[in-house]
Amino acid sequence: MSCTTKTSRRTAVTVAAACLLLAPVAGCGATDTPDPSVKVATHAPGTRDEPKAPAPTRLVVPSLGIDTALLRLGLNEDGTVEVPPAEKGMTAGWYAGGAVPGEPGAAVLIGHNDTRFGEAVFHDLHRITKGADIAVSDGSGEEAHFTVTGTESVSKKAFPTQKVYGATGERVLRLITCDGAFDAEGHPVDNLIVYAALR
Repeated sequence: MSCTTKTSRRTAVTVAAACLLLAPVAGCGATDTPDPSVKVATHAPGTRDEPKAPAPTRLVVPSLGIDTALLRLGLNEDGTVEVPPAEKGMTAGWYAGGAVPGEPGAAVLIGHNDTRFGEAVFHDLHRITKGADIAVSDGSGEEAHFTVTGTESVSKKAFPTQKVYGATGERVLRLITCDGAFDAEGHPVDNLIVYAALR
């Protein structure tokens, strides 16, 4: 079972964008099978089809040694939210339906914790601390620095859509990966969300 769900092109998904689909062995991998237990928030505020600023291309978290290019993630043809492919587990992605990092609104970056290939880009994200620096840059070399304001581990069945994707005039960033214990099928049951604000 995957953690994606069907939605319209202008719909943000409760857990689909956040829930990094799982490989059979203790990891996150990609599949396109919708999960009927996932709830959808229709017409989530702040989503848009095209960014008004250059798309982000790189994420650096110095305290964790994370330095990754960013894939552009949108929606699949069946309406499910894209996640980085399992074979690119060491690369994070930017959900283009949200804000551009550094612009007003909530920008969402998604990365695997583990895939069937082993540890992935956000494997150590649980170690991040309040006050840590996160830098996101675009192709022109412009760099936005964010400060971590908090973290939260949540059940995938109770993903806080409004809190993560909801409309805000602030310039904020969310990093999302899998977290927690495993269910009977070896899938992590929680998501880890890192909240950060532009400096």
